[in-house]
Amino acid sequence: MPCWGDPLGRPFFIMSLDLRHFPFRVSRCWFTFVLGLVLASACSPASTPTPFRPPTIQAPLIEPTFIIHPTQEVVVIQSTPLPTIFPTANPEECVNNLTFIEDLTIPDNMFTTFGLTLDKQWLVENSGTCNWNSNYRLKYIGGASLSAPEEVALYPARAGTQATIQILFTAPFTEGVYESAWQATDPNGTAFGDPIYIRISVQ
Repeated sequence: MPCWGDPLGRPFFIMSLDLRHFPFRVSRCWFTFVLGLVLASACSPASTPTPFRPPTIQAPLIEPTFIIHPTQEVVVIQSTPLPTIFPTANPEECVNNLTFIEDLTIPDNMFTTFGLTLDKQWLVENSGTCNWNSNYRLKYIGGASLSAPEEVALYPARAGTQATIQILFTAPFTEGVYESAWQATDPNGTAFGDPIYIRISVQ
């Protein structure tokens, strides 16, 4: 029997409204409608839940940085060979010579007192080609000896180098001007080079 009509099958909007049967009919129709929904939902297949997928954020692209390292300058150091000193092949063929340069102490004609010890020093150069060794001597050759030995060892020096010669003298106890002369000699006793002097005035 239709729910929304009268017993004659007329539509609801044209049926005669019978208030006596209206509550019962409405209740039954609502019950039938709800029951149909329940049965429909029970028979329909269960829906598969869709898993939640968070949105993927694309990682920002990082442009590679090209680092240029400065190239260090390569310095090539060329070693300088040390000078080679060749010894005298035959000492008999070398030449001896001594050149006076200057008085380091006791200038010429210096005034001094009686008995004073005098430390005389000369600067000379070995201007020859022979090297002076312990066999070379400095000998007294004239004037006043001034209490010095007759010969002393010549300061060892290689050819072309300078050397200092030192002799200790003693002033005499008599007034006057005194001079003492000295000269170098080789191992054979042969004198060579410039003579050197000391000249003092004793008062």
